[in-house]
Amino acid sequence: MAQQIAVLGAGAWGVALANVAAQNHNSVLLWGRNSTHIDILAQEGENPQKLPGLFLNPTIRPSIDLELIKSATIILGVVPAQSMRAVARLVTPFINKGTSFVICAKGLEIGSKKFMSEIISEELPETKIAILSGPSFALDVCNGLPTAVTLASSDEDHAQFLCNELSVKNLRLYRSTDVRGAEIGGAAKNVFAIAAGLAAGRLLGASAQAALIARSFAELMRLGRNLGAQQETLMGLSGLGDLVLTCGSSQSRNFAFGEALGRGLRLPEAQQGKLVEGAYTANVLSELAGAHNIDMPIVNAVNAILSEKMTIDESIETLLMRPLRSEI
Repeated sequence: MAQQIAVLGAGAWGVALANVAAQNHNSVLLWGRNSTHIDILAQEGENPQKLPGLFLNPTIRPSIDLELIKSATIILGVVPAQSMRAVARLVTPFINKGTSFVICAKGLEIGSKKFMSEIISEELPETKIAILSGPSFALDVCNGLPTAVTLASSDEDHAQFLCNELSVKNLRLYRSTDVRGAEIGGAAKNVFAIAAGLAAGRLLGASAQAALIARSFAELMRLGRNLGAQQETLMGLSGLGDLVLTCGSSQSRNFAFGEALGRGLRLPEAQQGKLVEGAYTANVLSELAGAHNIDMPIVNAVNAILSEKMTIDESIETLLMRPLRSEI
């Protein structure tokens, strides 16, 4: 039976994944809340103001009508992490039992400190949950450049099914059953990317940048061990792979945000009206680490800077003055 796909979220990554889905499926819906944005995508095939260079496959149907997702057997949730619960509640009346819900957002919910899979499990308990995460930029995927990511589901057969349905020539999906590991890598790397951007903006040099990425990975591994992730997952695409990508390119909003802060811009100016998931995740991750007694000094430093409890230079000094210890 042909699978019908709905993509919830018409931002850059939503457009990219809708384009991927359209390569193997004739029926792809792209849903968004902003009617003006959706109208432009439907009429022009591109929104040059919001998504320049991201052209939509002409077979995709952009819409604001949620009723159209009733026939979808696979739904990709590509809305921001802090909007995931609200959107899940909106779509509840229109989703059939057993529908595959693929979470494509990376972050932790403010307040509850919950991962996205926990939110969807609470709000849409009759769906089959999966996580799509890994090193990927929307423009690369839209341009057909080779990309590989992780598709994680607790049910390996479900993971294999989704890999078969969503993989295309230039986007390769590797299956995993480690849902939590895939989520941890995706959420934490955004915070580390801000730190890498801060270092770049402060012109700390390539040596410091390499050390920062290595120590960020050490923090990621500590977090994963404490929360039940598999080491192989954290060393793979959705962990180390995503960390390396986002900590080394200004295409990453999180890196670009940190770089702007490092150059001296204030928080609102540095954000430039763009969604920066790591700015939300930093505080939640810092609190989560504290609650589990996990040593995450880079995360804590980023959180202190964003909450304006410490200056960038004070945070750098604090990190440099930490007690000498083993590398593990």
